[in-house]
Amino acid sequence: MKTIAQIAAELQGYDPQALPAKAVLDFLQRLVTPVTESTELPLFDSLGKVLSADVISPMDVPPHDNSAMDGYAFDGRQLQANTPLQLRVVGTALAGKAWIGEAGLGDCVKIMTGAIMPVGLDTVVPQEMVTQLEPLNGETTFVLIPPGLLKPGDNRRLRGEDLAQGRPALLKGQVITPARLGLAASLGLPCLPCWRPLRVAYFSTGDEILSLGEPPREGAVYDSNRYTTFGLLKRLGCEVIDMGVVKDDPALLEAAFRSAAAQADAIISSGGVSVGEADYTKAMMKKLGDVAFWRIAMRPGRPMAVGRIAAETSDSAGTPGSQKPGAVLFGLPGNPVAVMVTFLAFVRPALLQMMGCTDSAAPLLKAHSQEPMRKKAGRTEYQRGWVSTSADGSLQVRTTGNQGSGVLSSMAEANGLIMLHHEQGNVAVGDLLDVMMFDGAI
Repeated sequence: MKTIAQIAAELQGYDPQALPAKAVLDFLQRLVTPVTESTELPLFDSLGKVLSADVISPMDVPPHDNSAMDGYAFDGRQLQANTPLQLRVVGTALAGKAWIGEAGLGDCVKIMTGAIMPVGLDTVVPQEMVTQLEPLNGETTFVLIPPGLLKPGDNRRLRGEDLAQGRPALLKGQVITPARLGLAASLGLPCLPCWRPLRVAYFSTGDEILSLGEPPREGAVYDSNRYTTFGLLKRLGCEVIDMGVVKDDPALLEAAFRSAAAQADAIISSGGVSVGEADYTKAMMKKLGDVAFWRIAMRPGRPMAVGRIAAETSDSAGTPGSQKPGAVLFGLPGNPVAVMVTFLAFVRPALLQMMGCTDSAAPLLKAHSQEPMRKKAGRTEYQRGWVSTSADGSLQVRTTGNQGSGVLSSMAEANGLIMLHHEQGNVAVGDLLDVMMFDGAI
């Protein structure tokens, strides 16, 4: 396991006092390691978890050639470009069982969506495309197919065209989404192999922080960071350990960090990492772990700490003092919006990597700016934005008002973060911008 200094030495131009956002991501990629414990989970319990192995399809899906719609099945070789095709209806094929009978040239079978294609028939004409002719002798029904509508093989689903038996249906490292849950169920699989959930402990620091239920007092603020962090972690599928508010007391801080490291894979704290700040949080991080303190070239969320906090264990005789690798530490700023932005930009992809997820980057959309924005080159800015669809169908985005790092209301009104990249300058109306949407990220 590499130390903070060893990782820093691998990054060209590493400067902890002016670290670009991309360098933060590169650093965290080298710092974190995925969990290694796997378990079999029932389908209902596996939603949001990460697959620990490929899932091999035990069957072809679909298991037989079948009709893609309600209509009439026939041998497509009879189709002619300029001539209508008249066919005799010789039976009805229903979903759930094979049709027993024979259909030759000049015949067709009325068929329902999902029904097995009768032997020798390969094409389906939708029922709304045919004209039903008057039955002969009150018994035999004929249908007429206009020319130029179909080609042989149309509207037929082939056996195994979705999934082939023996081939991977789901891949190791994928997050189990509702669609993947349904896919596993369609294969008859009652359980899925999953990495165990990531355990994350989190707490807020500072004498000025009030817990809910405490009476207001001058100079104090109610703790919002624990609740936004809780929501972000739960949405990510983590097992959350809420450790409350920890006051600026060395003994309390040490106990909180030690307890968190003993229980969790990762620790998230908010507050106490600013340069020159007069509190005990930074000193305790240094005492208990291998930690780097950064000033990131970004807005909001400039200060951040990252590293590892070792966890003490005891030997078989109960003697304390030995250490295990401990937990990855993310020391986030204290301002509410800065906590959410640094989590989405850096902590979320790192936690996904620890969860064993192979696709940890949040998706970015392109949207045209509805307003000018001032931006200095040399730092990454994350503006709270609202994305909508313009009259011509393209995406457009505007900011949600005051962009101060303590203005949580503008975050609550946003549906994404406008990413103004490190080299980017001022934005004009109509410029195409990257947006990290909250759906799928939070």
